Amino acid sequence: MATLTIERKPKYERIINVLAIVIPVVVALLLGIRQKIDLGEWTKTLPHVIGVINTLTSMLLIMGFYFIKQRNISAHRQAMTGAFLLGAVFLVCYVLYHISNEATKFGGTGFVRPLYYFLLISHIVLSIGVVWFVLRAVYFGYTNRIAEHRKAVKWAMPIWLYVSVTGVIVYLMISPYYV
Repeated sequence: MATLTIERKPKYERIINVLAIVIPVVVALLLGIRQKIDLGEWTKTLPHVIGVINTLTSMLLIMGFYFIKQRNISAHRQAMTGAFLLGAVFLVCYVLYHISNEATKFGGTGFVRPLYYFLLISHIVLSIGVVWFVLRAVYFGYTNRIAEHRKAVKWAMPIWLYVSVTGVIVYLMISPYYV
């Protein structure tokens, strides 16, 4: 199987730094638009698609971790590339849903309410921060800069897994309130 390799250049690291700032800022700006865009009823299914994407991403992250512990680099690379690509699909689905639909209000009460908001807020904050680590981990992995890859993954993996798993939990907690 042919492997994709990316040229090692400082400009790519600058691009990563810029993307790690631009992506969350653009998403925030798009979500801040008060006037929703009518993209059709199909967008109402996107939260469920996003829940599946987060579930699959969590599974691929765990599989990638397992494969690297088994020293199966090819399977590790495939799993992690799949997780990364799902992250891109997630981002598109997330933006499409939120620019076309009003936010869903969480209706839970009691102990579950502060738990929901703790998970949601930590999920959002860490999802912003993990972008930089994930982009670096992927870049270093594809350029075979293994020492730097390991340093990035030390942070990227647990944060990304937390963000993916809490995305599923938050989805399951709010899903009864989707109309």
